[in-house]
Amino acid sequence: MHSERHAVHRIGLLRAMVLGANDGIISTACLILGVAASDASRSVILTAGMAGLVAGAVSMALGEYVSVSSQRDSENADIAKEKWELETMPEHELDELTEIYASKGLPQVLAREVAEALTKHDALGTHLAEELGISEHTTAQPMQAAVGSALSFAVGAAIPMIVAAIATAGARIFSTLVVVTISLAGLGWSSARFGQSAPVRPTIRVVIGGLVAMAITMAVGKLFGAAVA
Repeated sequence: MHSERHAVHRIGLLRAMVLGANDGIISTACLILGVAASDASRSVILTAGMAGLVAGAVSMALGEYVSVSSQRDSENADIAKEKWELETMPEHELDELTEIYASKGLPQVLAREVAEALTKHDALGTHLAEELGISEHTTAQPMQAAVGSALSFAVGAAIPMIVAAIATAGARIFSTLVVVTISLAGLGWSSARFGQSAPVRPTIRVVIGGLVAMAITMAVGKLFGAAVA
């Protein structure tokens, strides 16, 4: 039995969850910090944060579903085309598969034998994997992406919301920055470990991107608040 553990089957869900959590933490933190920088009250900050959480989660779910569904539609079209070719021109498809294996280094005779054997075993699956790079582990899953992205966004957004709710007015901005930075570092590290990759670079990338986004939002909030006042 094949016992090696790889992360390729997690790619779709991992991408959706990391995107959702990262967007939830950063966008909600930016919203809270931007409003807080304009000297708004706690109730205004929390109202803005909750609106951002709900709107963001719904938007992420719909966005993921639509985009991944488009990918799935394209994959289904390619699968239908491959089925038609196998039914109407099997010899051509066998020759095509033979050339694929020959281009990978197999002798022509052996490449033909391998192509014939795999065609008998699973013609469609073999052609999808070799020609299009499509397999059961990598096909798009719209609902999985939508649900994973929405839930991870809500969880991520809840972090700065909780900090804003319990922190005092004087410590709200500093507390949010500290907790969000730690959360982003944790997200970068955990997503790297989940995907079985080295954690240092993803962690630094996520933290720096979040800090830059929050700094820009705070500056805009401060300027806008001063202008309104």
